[in-house]
This record gives sequence, C-alpha cells and structure tokens, in this order.
Amino acid sequence: MLGRVGSQPTSGPEATEDASDAAPRLAEGDGVKSEGEIISVGGSHACWVMADSTVVCWGRDRYGQATPPAGEFASVSAGDDYTCGVKTDDTVACWGNDYEGKATPPAGKFALVSAGDDHTCGISNNGAVACWGEDDIGQATPPEGGFTSISAGEGYTCGVRDDGAVSCWGKDDWAQVTTPVGKFTLVSAGRYYACGLRTDSTVACWDDEGRYDHAPSEGEFTSVSTLGKYACGVKSDDSIACWDEDGDRREAESSEGRFVSVSTGGLHTCGVKADDTVICWGGSEYYLRATPPKGEFASVSAGNGHTCGVKTDGAVVCWGRDGYGQATPPAGEFASVSAGNEHTCGLKTDRTVACWGGQGLAGEAIPPDGDFLSVSAGKNLTTCGIGTDGTVSCWGLDIATPPTGTFAAVSTGGDHACGVRTDGTVACWGDNRLGQATPPAGEFASVSAYSGGSYANTCGVRTDGTVACWPPDAGAPPVGEFTSVSAGRFYACGLRTDSTVACWDRDTSGKSRTWMPEGEFSSISAGDDHTCGVKTDGTVACWGGEDKVVPPPWYGDE
Repeated sequence: MLGRVGSQPTSGPEATEDASDAAPRLAEGDGVKSEGEIISVGGSHACWVMADSTVVCWGRDRYGQATPPAGEFASVSAGDDYTCGVKTDDTVACWGNDYEGKATPPAGKFALVSAGDDHTCGISNNGAVACWGEDDIGQATPPEGGFTSISAGEGYTCGVRDDGAVSCWGKDDWAQVTTPVGKFTLVSAGRYYACGLRTDSTVACWDDEGRYDHAPSEGEFTSVSTLGKYACGVKSDDSIACWDEDGDRREAESSEGRFVSVSTGGLHTCGVKADDTVICWGGSEYYLRATPPKGEFASVSAGNGHTCGVKTDGAVVCWGRDGYGQATPPAGEFASVSAGNEHTCGLKTDRTVACWGGQGLAGEAIPPDGDFLSVSAGKNLTTCGIGTDGTVSCWGLDIATPPTGTFAAVSTGGDHACGVRTDGTVACWGDNRLGQATPPAGEFASVSAYSGGSYANTCGVRTDGTVACWPPDAGAPPVGEFTSVSAGRFYACGLRTDSTVACWDRDTSGKSRTWMPEGEFSSISAGDDHTCGVKTDGTVACWGGEDKVVPPPWYGDE
C-alpha cells in the first residue's frame, strides 16, 4: 500500500548488511522503476524518482511528506503523510509525519522499502524483512525467511517469499492475510484487500471471507497497484486497466497511451508513460485547486474545489475541479472574478457580468442585463452584484431580497449575503439561524461572507483596520490592522497592513493556522478548504486549508 496517517519517533529494528543473490521487487503501488524513473502515489501526495536519481514530490505537504531530502535515490514509497526511499547507497531515508517512529528507519542496507499506514517495512540486502513504526496488531512483526517483494498496507503487511508464495501478517478483519495459493512475483497491499501478480502474469486479489473475485477476469499484466476500493495494473500491451472491489472494469481517466508503471493513491492515480512523462487522474483536485499556473495576476478568487484569477492582461484562468464547467472561463477581458461552489462569475471591463458553470437549477450562472460595479458568486446557487447605480441585485436561489439603498461592496455566502453600504454600515440578508446575518454596529471598509448548511462565517474590516467576525462562534480574529479579510469554511484569512497574511480557525479559540506562506501579498481569497493570494510581484501562491501544498513539477507550464 502507498501509505496512511500520523508523530513521535521510536527506534526500529536494525537490518543486516549481508548481501545475497535475492532480487527484490517493489509492488507497483510502492513505485516501479522504468527507464530510471519511479513513481509512488500516497494518500494525497506523490513522489517521483527522476532519471538523475533525485526525488521530486507534489501534493499535500502538511507534515513535510512532499519535501524530500537531497541525495540520490533508487526507489521511493509514498505513505499518506510520510514518505520513505532507498538511496543509491542502500540506506533508507524517510520524511514527513513520524507517528510511532514510522519515519525513523533503522540503520543498515536495504533493497526495498514500503510505507504503510502507521508502519514501514523494508527488505534488507540479505532478503530478510525489517519493519518499524506501530505494531499493535503485529503488522510490524514479520516472519522469518527471505522475501523478494514487500508491501505495507493499512494495519497489515504482505510479501512474496523466495519460493514465490505470499505471506501476510497483521490485522485480518477483511481476511487480507488469508492468502491464495500459487506463486507470485510481487504483491500490493491496499486498505481493504490485496492484489498480487502471479508468475503466469495474471492478477489475483483477496479480501474478506477469503474471496478472490476482485481481480480482472482476463488479461496478462506486468504490474498491479491497489489502495482503496479499486486497483490498477499495467497490461502486457502497455495499456492500463483499472477495476473496482468486485472486479468490474473501472474507467482509467486520462490513461490513453502506453505506460510502464501505475500507482494508485488515496485521492488519485499516476502513471509513467513510455516516453517517461507522468500523467495523473482522479481526485487530484485537492492539490490542483491549490496549485496556480505561472504568470502575473491582478486578482484571485478561491471557490470550493476550483480557483480562478484575472491575469494582468485581463484574461481569466481557472484551475481545479471542473465538473460543471466552473473552471472553463470564456474569452474576453475581465476586471474581477468570483469563484463560487459550482459556478463562477466575472466582471468584464465593459462592466457587464459573465458567468459559467453551475447546474442550471436556479439560474445562478445567468446574470441579468445591465452594467455592474462588482459581482460575488455564492457557495450555493446564488449570485449578487452591485449595479452602477449602487443598488444590489441577486439572481439564482432566492435567499432573500436585498435591502434598498446604495452599497460600496457585496459578498455572497451560501445561504446569506452581506454588503457594505456607502455610509460604512453593514447590512446582511438571508438565513440568520446562526446569527450570520446580524452584523455588529460600526463602520466597515469591506465584508466577506461564507455560509452553507450548518456552517456560517462572516468577517469584515472596520475603518480603523481591525477585524470583526460573526456569528459569536465564528472565531476571534487576531489583533492588529488589516486591509482586507476573507472568510472560508472553517477559518478566515486577512491581509495585514504590512502585506503579510494571517489566518485563524473558525471557533471560539481563534487559534492561528499552522502554515501560511511567507512574503508580501496584495490580495487574498479563502475558499472551502484552500486559500490563494496574489503576491506583490504578481504571482499567485495557494495553500490547502491549514496545509502546505506543493505543485507537480510540470504544473503551471504555459
């Protein structure tokens, strides 16, 4: 398996340094060498051994799992929140979360390593298995004997012995350690079941009650990888086949062409193609929505699973989830953009509004005619804008009729909206069950609203530069002077007068978020669980919730 969770170092067993003639092989999910390159996908990050033997990683980096050390590597194995690799001198290096010492490898020489849930296993150069990390159910207590393939799963481990038989140890709640008979060349341990490649190139998978019906019914394979409820493998014709837990075919998105390896992860799948390029598909929006393209931007807006920005030439570019076309903007020059949940709206330089995406259920992406000063796409099915006469109009889901009067700014949440009147007071309308539409008194320069279901968060910058948030459980903002604020789902972020960013949790503690980018920013936008900002040099930086996100090495190329 490719990995899983968790930090307190302990010392692991020491591997021997004796060499042997054994030729261990990695399970596909742990990285398969191809033309000098190895790829491994973890829970929400991936790592790649380049042709020059250096490692590059991308995706979630909360614990440093996507920040590899320098040096030359022969293989790499990505866990959920940590990574291990075998260096070219046969020592093991690990980085990321060190829960139960899973990222603290023993001394000695290794041929292979596999990062599991909360434990890690490796094959030493004499073929013996050594494991470290959590061992509450025996997952890190390997049997004696020589092994040629190893894969650490979630609470259990499987390996191929020298004679080709598969042995598994650890938890057996899904009968993962009840192995089939026969000879195998490699094995991949997932969360619910395991798969192995037989010596006749067919695939066998097994799980609860000893069922063996999870493998594809036909075809010859060169590798196999499993993690969650599906598996993928490279067939003998270099194509990729994927199947679900019942053995039924599963479409491998973006997987056309010839491949040399494939690795399934917790959120997405990546493969190395025959031309040595990497392609990923599946739920990779987690890091792609927080991975901006290159170039200079004037503004940016973070939505639910996608982000959009206005470049300095007025063009809008979007990245991340695009299931409803919310990340496919039209051509034209824009002055601003607002990313909602499943739709996006922008104000063009001719002051007309254009919207795209959406389910078309409430008309949230069908703006009215007329000229506008600003537009705000809500998290549900509502959009509001300020006309050139200063009045607010809303379309889509009817959250309530906006109040009369003239406004300088408006922000649409999900079930409510708020605006700053021209006299500096804030007015809110829509759902007020949590108090999100009851703003405090005083004069404000800006306001930002977020709401959806049982969540509501509204913050505003007062004319004295301090930040106020409501309802009462929206969190206590930090002290100091701010120029802008943006409310996300569970948190809010603000831009201080010194151009630095501060973020805090949406609870009564208001504690600071654990990771924020360095540098000076000119604007900031908080989405559901990721945030983006435009830096003073015009580039965009994004991060996921309270996590650092590292982009893929190829992402953002023009």
